[in-house]
Amino acid sequence: MAKHNELGKAGEEAAVKYLEGKGYTIRHRNWRFLHWELDIVAYKDGEVRVIEVKTRSSDNFKEPIEAVNHQKRMRIMKATNAYIKYFNLNEPVYFDIITLVGSEGIFKIEHIENAFNLRHYY
Repeated sequence: MAKHNELGKAGEEAAVKYLEGKGYTIRHRNWRFLHWELDIVAYKDGEVRVIEVKTRSSDNFKEPIEAVNHQKRMRIMKATNAYIKYFNLNEPVYFDIITLVGSEGIFKIEHIENAFNLRHYY
């Protein structure tokens, strides 16, 4: 496995542990529909949280949140629409971003709740 893939996997593991520690229940990881993917789908307080995870070894070049651009957000929302229909969900859905900077075991984690929503794009 390439180094960047290993870092991404370690970051996602750290994000899951962080969320579970905050009382979230993880429903799915890396859920796929066609060519779209949702990194983490979680529940907390009767809400569905779709969480995009971005991991970097450093923030010298670009902040991880900058990788979640308009096009990426549109793909996340399309995948989420498929997820909602597939599982026939009625709960409110929110989009979060978790950024991790560092290396396995020593990540700096930032959780951006309600990072974007459908009203911004439709």
